[in-house]
Amino acid sequence: MISVVLVDDQALVRTGLRPDLFLMDIRMPNMDRIEATRRLAGPGVADPLRVLVLTTYDLDEYVFAALRPGACGFLLKHTSPEGLVEAVRTVASGDGLIAPAVTRRLIAEFARAPTAPAPPAELERLTEREREVLELVARGRSNAEIARELVVGPATVKTHVGRVLTKLGLRDRVEAVIWAYEAGVVRPGG
Repeated sequence: MISVVLVDDQALVRTGLRPDLFLMDIRMPNMDRIEATRRLAGPGVADPLRVLVLTTYDLDEYVFAALRPGACGFLLKHTSPEGLVEAVRTVASGDGLIAPAVTRRLIAEFARAPTAPAPPAELERLTEREREVLELVARGRSNAEIARELVVGPATVKTHVGRVLTKLGLRDRVEAVIWAYEAGVVRPGG
């Protein structure tokens, strides 16, 4: 069973609850949701919580504003009930999720970005195989697809993904994808 809290009041964030997932709308009265996400899941949080943003606002600035401070997922409210349940399961299990329409725009945004800077020093922490896995994760491959492509078992892929996240100080696959594109590990269309 997954425990989910719908954040609808500033006091709730301060109660000390430790659910598997916070489901929050990016724009609600009484609280800045971006700040709430930062406090729950952002950089510097010792034990970050998982935040899934669910909103009617299909605006790029909301997507970036939610993901930068630590949200693990971003869905639009027109998502089917089944899709929402699956998204909750996905994010609660440790993976990230972004609405497909939003993902297409994020990729297009990365494609318009200037050339990537020199690879960050953190990349040197990864083995060659871990770099391959990071690149395939950034290209949207599932663990099963990565296992087939690299001719290894799914458990091996899961171990490599976990090591990549740990070595780079990342929370989940969504953050790994963003990191990989920003670091120039992968380039759109490449």
